[in-house]
Amino acid sequence: MADLVESDAEGGGGGTDREELAAALRKAVRGDVRFGAGDRALVTMDASNYRRVPLGVVAPRDADDVAAALAVCRVHGAPVVARGGGTSIAGQATGEGVVLDFTRHMHAIVAIDPQARTAVVQPGVVLDALRDAAGAHGLTFGPDPSTHARCTLGGMIGNNACGAHSVAWGTTADNVHALDVLTYAGERARLTRGWAGLPERLAEGLRALVGGELAALRTRFPDLPRRISGYALDALLPERGTDVARAFTGSEGTLGVMTEATVRLVEAPRARALAVLAYADESAAADAAHLLLPHGPLTVEGMAADLVGGAAAAGLPDGGAWLFAETGGATEGEARARAEELVRAAAPGTTGAVVVTDAAGQRALWRVRDDAAGTATRMPDGTEAWPGWEDCAVPPARLGAYLRDFRALLRRHGLRGAPYGHFGDGCIHVRIDFDLLRADGVRRFRDFSGEAAELVVTHGGSLSGEHGDGQARAELLPKMYGAEAVRLFERFKDLWDPDGGLNPGMLVRPYALDENLRFEVLPRRPLPVVFGYADDGGDFAGAVRRCVGVAKCRETATGGAGVMCPSYRVTREEQHSTRGRARLLHEMLAGEVVTDGWRSEEVREALDLCLACKGCRSDCPVGVDMATYKAEFLHHHYAGRPRPASHYAMGWLPVWLRGVAAVRGAAVVNRLSAAGPVAAAAKRLGGIAPERAVPRIAEETFLRWWGERGGAGSAGGSADGSSGGADLVPTSGTDPVPTGGTDLVLWPDTFTNHLSPDTGRAAVAVLERAGLRIAVPPKAPCCGLTWISTGQLHRARRTLRRTLALMAPALDAGLPVTVLEPSCAASLRTDLPELLPDDPRAHQLAERVRTFAQTLEELAPDWQPPRLDRPVAGQTHCHQHAVLGDAAERRLRERAGLAGELSGGCCGLAGNFGFEKEHYEVSVACAEEQLLPSLQEAARRGDGAAVLADGFSCRTQIAQLAGDGPRAVHLAELLTEALRAAGGPSA
Repeated sequence: MADLVESDAEGGGGGTDREELAAALRKAVRGDVRFGAGDRALVTMDASNYRRVPLGVVAPRDADDVAAALAVCRVHGAPVVARGGGTSIAGQATGEGVVLDFTRHMHAIVAIDPQARTAVVQPGVVLDALRDAAGAHGLTFGPDPSTHARCTLGGMIGNNACGAHSVAWGTTADNVHALDVLTYAGERARLTRGWAGLPERLAEGLRALVGGELAALRTRFPDLPRRISGYALDALLPERGTDVARAFTGSEGTLGVMTEATVRLVEAPRARALAVLAYADESAAADAAHLLLPHGPLTVEGMAADLVGGAAAAGLPDGGAWLFAETGGATEGEARARAEELVRAAAPGTTGAVVVTDAAGQRALWRVRDDAAGTATRMPDGTEAWPGWEDCAVPPARLGAYLRDFRALLRRHGLRGAPYGHFGDGCIHVRIDFDLLRADGVRRFRDFSGEAAELVVTHGGSLSGEHGDGQARAELLPKMYGAEAVRLFERFKDLWDPDGGLNPGMLVRPYALDENLRFEVLPRRPLPVVFGYADDGGDFAGAVRRCVGVAKCRETATGGAGVMCPSYRVTREEQHSTRGRARLLHEMLAGEVVTDGWRSEEVREALDLCLACKGCRSDCPVGVDMATYKAEFLHHHYAGRPRPASHYAMGWLPVWLRGVAAVRGAAVVNRLSAAGPVAAAAKRLGGIAPERAVPRIAEETFLRWWGERGGAGSAGGSADGSSGGADLVPTSGTDPVPTGGTDLVLWPDTFTNHLSPDTGRAAVAVLERAGLRIAVPPKAPCCGLTWISTGQLHRARRTLRRTLALMAPALDAGLPVTVLEPSCAASLRTDLPELLPDDPRAHQLAERVRTFAQTLEELAPDWQPPRLDRPVAGQTHCHQHAVLGDAAERRLRERAGLAGELSGGCCGLAGNFGFEKEHYEVSVACAEEQLLPSLQEAARRGDGAAVLADGFSCRTQIAQLAGDGPRAVHLAELLTEALRAAGGPSA
């Protein structure tokens, strides 16, 4: 790891002394001033290809704090960059000098005026928070980029963001009424129409610029619905109302710092319908999009099969490309009628169509579109794809012709990309498989960008149609506007910011588009690591590069099925988001800001609150797997030195439990763990939270019960199932049966075997009632979960090799393996083949793993479960959600008459995490977000809802935090209760 450690650089800001600047800011600012290595590392990147190292981060509390910070930075000659959600794709939110983070404190919705249809907001307000507040009045904010759940109003105003509904409600600039801003010089301004709210110096300069350049302002700015590139100087023309607020919107933080905005709201349709129109190919869809506009749709979005993986995969009508056309109405019938009108109007050119009116169906389809910014970062073969030519726009009627020429340009350069986007506005997003790791690939990136700019201009378009120019396209603005207009941009910038202190290098006098690339600081050779990272070419740096910064992990809305990212949702700290952790790992690999490599305390601290829930594996559009990265980091971080006590207490849990079972000491251990002084001492020694009750150990393990059930002398008769020479223990009788005589192997995981044998016995009862013949390994196999979650990966590998040897007969026989504990099933499915990538048995076992419900559905499809006809509440295990899926469980519950949804999110216990003393408060807060409220709501209903939780951690968390409510049970246990009630055999 020596190649990861380099000296710390000063970062942006030239010769500014970082320590002096930090001290001065701490004296002047009431908000947070953070200049540590980890704080700086978190904001070196946005969602673009670029990276700039800042001096530090300030989170101001109000406008006065912003003014104080600007004053200090001005004295010290430090540049300032205003940052919202950090999801910009052109590089304008990367930090140089001091980064102002508005999301921490300045996120208030100051007022909503339903009569005037306006809202007053601070820059850190997340768009969905405003939409929710406005929705109470039947209103909404029209622009809605796909990052609506985490982008901020300040960022949207900085970039002039648009979104899917701009065909109806325009861009952010169309919806801004007034802006309160501070210049770098400390001048306060109120921007509306006219010059009145400006400082006299600025007003005089702008009047002179406009008056002297009327001809250029009237002829150099193309009339496009999505002209986002450059400064909107034509908004200052007298015939356009001298709209200073509109001219400022989209200036990317280069003119002033916005501290408050008054924005316009629009009436939200009471009902919406979505017409999904299928076309033979992308060209046909692009040619047709503008023809739908006369019918008044709210959206016309487009994508092709190379983005979504085909119609069947996304639940779309048959075709090679699709338009999503949304309509609104006062009633569902009215919205549907308008959607059907669109279908009829489009019919001559479509290959199929569907109209969706139910909210859940629409959300599922929109997710395909919303996640495209992430999913487009990987080509179908796994090749990385990047922004850079991300969001140009052409006149909508020319979109088809432009896309055909654009595809031809890609082919000439040997590049691939999957265009999608706002077809109704002629705006296209695309990620392209540029090789930005090598010099020749960077040259191709530059050459392609120049030719693509010329192609857009040929079609009468704009280099940016949504995300702004930033560093990615500012260098190319002369191709679009000409040198004369670009000189006007420079004069405009200099009037506002004569010292050049605000976001230098963006829009005017820009960095070259191939400078500051975030890849150039990464190691050029793969590092020696333990996991295989098969989807990333065996390269840990490639795995870290998966995070492109779209920040879906920063979403905080509750109520959905998603899991990511529980600790961020509790702390709202960037370092505890999946993106923040990935950024720190990136900087660890770079060695410039985070300098200690695998020994980094900044990275360890950020990963410490990662629950290893694996939610990011499924919820992140690009499949970042922070649980794996955490395990890898912990392995190296603690190599050759002592670990935290909890790693020994809970990482070695399978060993301790086997030892207790071997000496039949469960009763003694249970008595001791219930004795106050002894328990307290043991918890202190093991790093366990004093608030936690230690789970009781079963006096009869599942394997002992199984062996005794099979008859005297059967294998598995010892306390932990370790005796006997049989390969598999049969359902009945004393002799092992051939593997061909059984249908499945039931996996006795550590939790089921030692802590929750009732779950195993219940599963046996149900599986046998379904007519299935069960075999059980003669010894308790181990999935390695506890070793992996604590980063003891060499031990995990040894354990898993023994497990594969134990399971060899079942693998040779091709038997499915039913795993009752979701965390163990997920570990076998994902971690096992990653830790032993060269062992074919590891891949075989991973492929054979089935959940309880999947087993019944696949092996006993005609079996009818008992009808319970009662509501349920509880928790879907986060690993089940992320790795295994719960579709089979949902269908089984439906067939059994179990109504209701289980909560999303994470229970917060997450194996060892919630037991560790330093994590207790976060663990409880995670449970309080969704799980406990759902149980409290079920209790208020008083309808006798059963509490379901297939994971042992989830059941334990419920038992310890939910009070005297019903005991949480595995689905197998609930079905067994019904079998008993119906007179069936008892387990």
